[in-house]
Amino acid sequence: MARKAKTDELKLVGGEKTQLRKASSRDWSKAKQRDFLSALAETCNVTRAAAEAGISVSAAYRRRKADAGFRGAWLEAIGSAYQRLELVLLERAFVGTEKIVRRKDGSEERMVEYPNQLALTLLKMHRDTAMEAGAEFAPDDIEEVRERVMAKLERLRRREQATGDAPAA
Repeated sequence: MARKAKTDELKLVGGEKTQLRKASSRDWSKAKQRDFLSALAETCNVTRAAAEAGISVSAAYRRRKADAGFRGAWLEAIGSAYQRLELVLLERAFVGTEKIVRRKDGSEERMVEYPNQLALTLLKMHRDTAMEAGAEFAPDDIEEVRERVMAKLERLRRREQATGDAPAA
C-alpha cells in the first residue's frame, strides 16, 4: 500500500493535465521570496540576494518576468536600496572620509578626503531639482545652504530609521 504525502508537501502544477507533485526545495516559497527581496533591498545585488535566498539568479529573473506582484516588490526593493545608497554618498560628499597617510619615516597623519567625482556626479543628478529650489529661495551664504542640506539629510535618516530600512549610523 502506497503512503500518501502530506498535503503541505504537494504543489499544484499546470501543463496539459493539471496534477499534484511533491514540492521541491527549488520551488519558490513566501520565505524565499521575503529573503530574496530583503537581501535585494540591502545589497542592490541580484546575485547576492539569490544566493542568500537559496535560489538561482535565472529563477529570480524568470519570476520577475512572470509575476507582476513580485516585479513590483523587486522595483520597490531596488528603490529602497538606491535611496539608502544616495544618503550614504551624500553624507560622504559633505562630511568626507577619514584617510590615514603613512610617510616613509613611519609617521602617520589623519586627513579627511572629499570625493570630488562623487560630488560632481550627485550635482549632475540633482541639477534640475536644485534649480527649482534656487528659484524659490536664494540663500545669502554657503553655511545656510549647508545647514539646510544637513537638516534634510537628518530628516531622511530619521524617516528611514522609522521604517526600519536604514542601518544604524
